Amino acid sequence: MEKIEEQFANLNIVKRSSETKEPAYLLSIATSKAVQGEKENFVAVLCSNGSIRIYDKERLNILREFSGYPGLLNGVKFANSCDSVYSSCTDGTVKCWDARLASEKPVQLFKGYPSNSFISFDINCNDHVICAGTEKVDDDALLVFWDARINSQDLSTTKDPLGTYSETHSDDVTQVCFHPNNPNMVVSGSTDGLVNVFDISVDNEEDALVTTCNSVSSVSCIGWSGKDYKQIYCMTHDEGFCWWDLNHLDTDEPITCLNIQDVREVVNLKEGILDYLIGGLYHEKMDKLFLVGGTNTGIIHLMSCTISGLIHVTSLRGGHAATVRSFSWNMQDDSLLTGGEDAQLLLWKPGAIGKTFTKKDSMKIASSVSQRVRVHSNDSYKRRKKQ
Repeated sequence: MEKIEEQFANLNIVKRSSETKEPAYLLSIATSKAVQGEKENFVAVLCSNGSIRIYDKERLNILREFSGYPGLLNGVKFANSCDSVYSSCTDGTVKCWDARLASEKPVQLFKGYPSNSFISFDINCNDHVICAGTEKVDDDALLVFWDARINSQDLSTTKDPLGTYSETHSDDVTQVCFHPNNPNMVVSGSTDGLVNVFDISVDNEEDALVTTCNSVSSVSCIGWSGKDYKQIYCMTHDEGFCWWDLNHLDTDEPITCLNIQDVREVVNLKEGILDYLIGGLYHEKMDKLFLVGGTNTGIIHLMSCTISGLIHVTSLRGGHAATVRSFSWNMQDDSLLTGGEDAQLLLWKPGAIGKTFTKKDSMKIASSVSQRVRVHSNDSYKRRKKQ
């Protein structure tokens, strides 16, 4: 098997998205699962202008655009079995569109309770359950659940919640992530620093809570990893990283595999610096967890996670001209999609002949969207460096 180092080192840009009338940061990327008998593959991108753009995966041209107006959309996911694309919205709904249709109107609307403002969500692996996390309002920070299945007896496009979890987070629920294979397991993260694992097949919230891990900082990203996905990891808004092994819950072994307060201070890069973390990537075939980070000038760094620390694997250069916000790795063909603050969506493929492109300049976007943009903390890092 080809080493991951070689796979990544061989990546070249094969396609760059065309310019748009309204440039925007590309905050999150999702790709549709290949449906048997259908050739077209879609890419959905959450943009800082409050819209979701649907691209053709190979040509990277924009096919259509969906908006949450007047609310702001947060996150983007495809269903696992069809071309439905979902996003949570600050207007208290989770919206579902058909990526094949040009209609702006959602085909399904999952309504929350009054005062709910959703900032995170996910749909489970069998497309039966949606879970969304809210901003804290008064003393409530909720996880809200819906039945996502379409009922032939009830063709209504609007659905009310099944119920909520309300006792386990004390601040904004910034992340929700279902287990890749087990439809009943879900992990949530919050600005309260807690990462909670639930088994939603259990009747009540208290008993459904499998374990609570503490990142001691505001959670910006969570995911599953390891053999049978029995591990969870999280990143924090001040560039910390935590990695826990749920196999050790019923043993005397410590659950924590790795806990790094600030990755920027400890990672040893072959050259250059690390300004921020983007997300995690569990490589099933190699049973390895990788972190993806970058620089403010658009360089992408790949780091391997081991229980003794992070190891710099390789870096991708010549693609983006500004902070990289999002990526999506395709396990089938080892291709990579990346999006950034230069408003560019790039498709990288291994062994392809690199095409020469002119780098796009970084863009300045009005401060009205600053609330939608993940802020990486440089201040605390600079202060510690001075000490």
